[in-house]
Amino acid sequence: MSSLINFYNKIEINFIKGEGCYIWDDAGHKYLDMTAGVGVNNLGYKNREINIEIIQQIESYIHLSNLFTNQWANKLSDKLIEISKMDASFFCNSGAEANETAIKIAKLYAYEKEIKNPKIIIMNNAFHGRTIGALSATGNQKYKEKFGQLFEDFIFVNFNAIEEVRDALEQNNICAMMLEPIQGEAGVNISSTLYMKQLKQLCEQYQCLLILDEVQCGLGRTGYWFYHQKSEIIPDVLTLAKGLANGLPIGACLVNKKLNTLLTPGMHGSTFGGNPLVCRVAYKVLEIIERDQLIKINKLKGAYFIDKLQSKFTSVRGIKSIR
Repeated sequence: MSSLINFYNKIEINFIKGEGCYIWDDAGHKYLDMTAGVGVNNLGYKNREINIEIIQQIESYIHLSNLFTNQWANKLSDKLIEISKMDASFFCNSGAEANETAIKIAKLYAYEKEIKNPKIIIMNNAFHGRTIGALSATGNQKYKEKFGQLFEDFIFVNFNAIEEVRDALEQNNICAMMLEPIQGEAGVNISSTLYMKQLKQLCEQYQCLLILDEVQCGLGRTGYWFYHQKSEIIPDVLTLAKGLANGLPIGACLVNKKLNTLLTPGMHGSTFGGNPLVCRVAYKVLEIIERDQLIKINKLKGAYFIDKLQSKFTSVRGIKSIR
């Protein structure tokens, strides 16, 4: 019996090594890993270049207080700003923490604009994390029902339903709307290009923030650095995590220029956030994705798989959609 708290329905397989997209158990069986650590190991197991960066950094130091300048956090932020067209970055340790940061920024924005009882529009079936704030902003009731009274700062509308968003905005106390451009936990629900453009227009019209959670769908997995770029929009806040450091824990919250001026020392922080080891690895991940044209390759492979799946399974009873 394990002494770990039973928060996961674990499969009893003891993996001992991995390489590329394959992993081996202690009985010598080889598996094709179709989960990638739930969207984390995007560059595969035992990536030699990543391992070299880890070894070189731990021979210098692993951790550095955020009270001091950290060259790797700076370099990673500069690269993320370059590819996202945002203005500034905050680093934490997970997607949930990145989303908590985004929610705090939205509430600070509301305070500065003197919005009373501010609300954030959230999509039904959304998943933004398991911490209390992120859980309150999660639209799937199965994750929430046993935790009693959560924060009531959120209004839920249906995904891809622009008229419901318009109706919610009439309340005059909306400070932000927050969504995944592709809902992951809800079953891979994909936002339309028109919908994303309309959300951006509404945010500008009503002077509320557009927060995009690309924790799962970001960083090249869809054939774009970030899926919202397909719609040619730029959000006010962008959250990232999962594949950013290929297995090391990191989250990122990126903001535009108007929000960066709101944030001052003492308002938020993270002891381990921006860790030089993790930031160095994340910077290398972005470098490899760019150098090896993996986003272009993903787009081609995505088109290939969709074509093959549609040709073979579209007419099969019981299959509702292929996406």
